[in-house]
Amino acid sequence: MPEDAHRIPPLVGAETFAAQTSAILGAMGQVIDGKPDAVRSALICFLAEGHLLIEDVPGVGKTMLAKALAASVDATVRRIQFTPDLLPGDITGVSVYNPVDRQFEFKHGAVFAHIVIADEINRSSPKTQSALLEAMEEGQVTVDGATHLLPQPFLVVATQNPLEMEGTYALPEAQRDRFMMRISMGYPDAAAETLMLRQRDTVSPLAAVSPVTDAASVAQLIAWARAVHVAPALEEYAVALAQATRSDPNLHLGASPRATLQLVRAAKVWAALDGREYVIPDDITALIIPVFAHRLLPARGAQRAGAQSVEAALTQLIERVRVPVATRA
Repeated sequence: MPEDAHRIPPLVGAETFAAQTSAILGAMGQVIDGKPDAVRSALICFLAEGHLLIEDVPGVGKTMLAKALAASVDATVRRIQFTPDLLPGDITGVSVYNPVDRQFEFKHGAVFAHIVIADEINRSSPKTQSALLEAMEEGQVTVDGATHLLPQPFLVVATQNPLEMEGTYALPEAQRDRFMMRISMGYPDAAAETLMLRQRDTVSPLAAVSPVTDAASVAQLIAWARAVHVAPALEEYAVALAQATRSDPNLHLGASPRATLQLVRAAKVWAALDGREYVIPDDITALIIPVFAHRLLPARGAQRAGAQSVEAALTQLIERVRVPVATRA
């Protein structure tokens, strides 16, 4: 352990953190077969106070992953099916006139929950999608000039199909930047798919999942992960990676300062899940693609010129940026 690493305040204790996070991962693993990376990413977003975008083809378990996390935590959960006729007020809530009191009363929308599952988010118009912007960034919604706080912790897990174009609306840059990570489920391997056929013929695996923790305990886990130490050299490393995306000729839009902040937050949780009280460079490099890639745009004409993908550009960028070396005082 580095000599300059701070000691973490005993909020829940290292053993408690490890036990509770392992229980959550185990409960989700009962539902999501053969996808430990996707399960871990969902938990990282929850404990890093971020939001998760799951982008993949239909039928690979995007919504099931979100439901598995919700079933593992004893907290309020709302599922919003995004459709073309969904209105912003359906998400945030509306003010309704009460003829008895002759006053307007605020009726909470579906976003008022600890875990919000935004299913097929790109099937609603950008106007409706934008109803989530304030909620995802500030943990509140403003309706008719009044601000209403959302429950904490708060997580949005959104799903979308990247291939189906008819009846969909591409997420604007501001919306994509609100998501801490974007992941893909991918197809299961043959063994996992065969096991799924045998186990899910008559019973849903979600029926066997019971909550292993609650919202109050998750708040303590978040506080523990937030206290993980990040050395100044690693903070400078994260900033250097973000700045490199802004000057890369293959990229038209680089990573935002919000992306840098969320990269470090996610790295703290990654380190905590590995049983460490400090971040190492490998934590940052392991997360740069899921945290940065969905925020970046390739340079104009890059595809016609045969330029590499955003993910490939990030991989080369990691190799170019100097990794800080630990030194003794």
